Amino acid sequence: MCRFIVPIALSITAFASGALAQGSWGAPPPAMEQAGSTASSSAAPLTLAAAVQLALDNNPELSSARREIEATEGARVQAGAFPNPTMNVEVEDLRRDTRTTTVLLSQPLELGGKRGARIEAAERAIDVARAQLDAKQADLRASVTAAFFATAISQERVRLAEASLELARTGSSAAGKRVTAGKISPVEETRAKVAEANVRLELVQARGELQTNLQQLRALTTRQAGIDAVNGDVLSIPNSAPQETLEERIMNAPSLRQARLEVRRYGALSEVERAKRIPDITVSAGAKRDQEIGRNQAVIGISVPLPIFDTNRGNITEALRRQDKAEDDARALELRLRADVGAARQRLLTASAEVEALQKEILPGAQSAFDAATKGFELGKFSYLDALDAQRTLLQARSQYLRSLAEAHKSVTDLDRLLGGTVANGVTASTP
Repeated sequence: MCRFIVPIALSITAFASGALAQGSWGAPPPAMEQAGSTASSSAAPLTLAAAVQLALDNNPELSSARREIEATEGARVQAGAFPNPTMNVEVEDLRRDTRTTTVLLSQPLELGGKRGARIEAAERAIDVARAQLDAKQADLRASVTAAFFATAISQERVRLAEASLELARTGSSAAGKRVTAGKISPVEETRAKVAEANVRLELVQARGELQTNLQQLRALTTRQAGIDAVNGDVLSIPNSAPQETLEERIMNAPSLRQARLEVRRYGALSEVERAKRIPDITVSAGAKRDQEIGRNQAVIGISVPLPIFDTNRGNITEALRRQDKAEDDARALELRLRADVGAARQRLLTASAEVEALQKEILPGAQSAFDAATKGFELGKFSYLDALDAQRTLLQARSQYLRSLAEAHKSVTDLDRLLGGTVANGVTASTP
């Protein structure tokens, strides 16, 4: 029996000390061999900063938002244009000797501050377009960050699955030898093979998840090739900014700023409609040539519309109500924003607490149990399945660590998406 126990114990001990065993495991899983899909890549792993910059430089939605700014700037130029003059030529009597020819040059004059109101409305539209660009940039940064961390987590899951599969193979082989020697029941060998098959399935799922996340990252960065791995060194615990800082960021959030600018834009549009109540006048000046009497005569005129039937009351009411609606929308958005920020911050605090508990209590305990089971198996006090169960518990704890870490980073990116920019107050480096 000893000749079977010693090789098995040595294989488990070597695997534990090299790939899994640590004194106090509080960092992301140690660097193992890169997953099969990424190990063959010769390109350097993509960093988070590089991924964000690629997306900001090449994303077509941002280009579309910049085009909108350019279009509103063109509208601003047009809003400041003055009305064109009009030249009228009238001929009375087609006979040359009795013909009368009148030439008039007419110039409309805008009254009531219409031009200034148009310019103000156009400038507010530019502000809204710029706020929309800021919001799109914040959303894109958050999406790229989320995809980046999802990919990094997936890489770590692939490494854990590969480590677990290696252990399962060792266990199946050891169980098969012990069954051949008549030391254990064939049932234990079957259980070991089932465990190996389950781990192999987990590895297939982890690799598929990694490819899905890589494809999402490629789509966001508009790089359909050349991104096969990301730098996993960023997998640290993010710390949320204090509540007071978040309150300040809420008031400057891109979406809320855009909503307030919409209120100002509708206010400017209502001023445009109010200015239209005052009619414009048209001043005319010219000359009249009377062939019959052989004399030129000066012609001066003025034209004033009479606002009897159309006082623009309907357009004014519409503009005012749309301004009121924009104000209501801004208040509703602020309430939703505060609720979403509060929920995301609470998810971050919960996930951070889970990670801390895993680092300080669960992972060290699971590691200690695994070490004890391995040593007990080496001394013949425990069965191989006891060691396998202890190893499975350790791997499950590390998987839970990755899930909690992924939730923490997802919560941070949700806050970034809502508030724009980076809301994390830094990262806490884990200690191995």
